Amino acid sequence: MKAGIHPEYKLGTVHCACGNTFETRMTVDAIKVEICNECHPYFTGKQNLIDTAGRIEKYMKKYNLSEDDIK
Repeated sequence: MKAGIHPEYKLGTVHCACGNTFETRMTVDAIKVEICNECHPYFTGKQNLIDTAGRIEKYMKKYNLSEDDIK
């Protein structure tokens, strides 16, 4: 590797919109993210369904599903 062309690799802080903060090694001082492992549905097991113009109800009616079927 050439000397002097690589950025400095240092300890930095990641701030999530949910309030979670953790430190990791990176080339910048801080990063602000919208979603992290503490609030992401894949890691928490909780799925937040956002209904836009009744699309969820339309889907559930079309396939004869109930709330228990999708959990």
